[in-house]
Amino acid sequence: MQFARRHAHPLARRHFRSGAKSGAGLAVHLGAAAIAATVAFGPVSASAVEFINVLTGGTSGVYYPLGVTLTKIYGEKIPDVKSQVQATKASVENLILLQQGRGEIAFSLGDSLKAAWEGNEDAGFKAKLDKLRTIAAIYPNYIQLVAAKDSGIATLADIKGKSLSVGAAKSGTELNTRAILAAAGMSYKDLGKVEYLPFAESVDLMKNRQLSATLQSAGLGVASLRDLSATSDITVVSIPKDLVEKIGAPFIPATIPANTYKGQTADVPTAAVVNYLVTHSGVSDETAYQMTKLLFESLPDLVAAHSAGKDIKLETAANGAIVPFHPGAARFYKEKGLIK
Repeated sequence: MQFARRHAHPLARRHFRSGAKSGAGLAVHLGAAAIAATVAFGPVSASAVEFINVLTGGTSGVYYPLGVTLTKIYGEKIPDVKSQVQATKASVENLILLQQGRGEIAFSLGDSLKAAWEGNEDAGFKAKLDKLRTIAAIYPNYIQLVAAKDSGIATLADIKGKSLSVGAAKSGTELNTRAILAAAGMSYKDLGKVEYLPFAESVDLMKNRQLSATLQSAGLGVASLRDLSATSDITVVSIPKDLVEKIGAPFIPATIPANTYKGQTADVPTAAVVNYLVTHSGVSDETAYQMTKLLFESLPDLVAAHSAGKDIKLETAANGAIVPFHPGAARFYKEKGLIK
């Protein structure tokens, strides 16, 4: 297991020792700004020159444990490949790194991917990221607005004047927060205080009674909110169906089932956005094919890593592609009869 600073160039990873043991991901945090840990898998022969860097999100989110599992699978099952997982600020940063060739596969929210392909500067993209290519549509992210029980927040409108963590700046979660507030006729100016923090740091502030609420865009049962609900009384705040329909695609109405979190005794309406695995045009067709194939051959491992894995399904993987498929992924879906 080796560690590297975020954004290290892929060629620098040749300095990792060969034969690194598989293991769970670790991250070293310095306050709110984390130095992302990378965890490497797979023995490398002298002739191996190909690297797969899996770009994820914060270590307390869903992308990270799924990414650790994919990293292990790719390192062990794709010949002559060195793989590693990298913790990041998630969607927006991941897509920028892919465009720069500083990662080979990444997790992203659908709305972030759409903004990247269009070059939406307000979303953090100064130009169209034209090298992005789709691997698969995977599971939906649920917009989970959770407030401290004693904050006085029972509805979305109650967030006015309160403190809210909106996700890391320019992250997919933060873009989701902006969309939800705008549909409700609000902006950050209506909040008492805005915190731009990853999931774990947001929960820490809530535990210390320094934050009223956090919005987290993640799979159901995300570790950060399970941790919060285990130690604090919470309210899972509903996002009404009509408001979600007002935003439109790629947002869809969804439900957080009762008992997803401790103390949540009823179903809660909310919004969901599909997540994607994305690569770039510089990745070889064979590598993209193997990454796609092994994703679906290893679904039990992904379910074991996080319950969100159960929503990753081959039959929906080729649906709703926002950017073109990588030719290697397209080859796999053609073999399965999912695209022509």
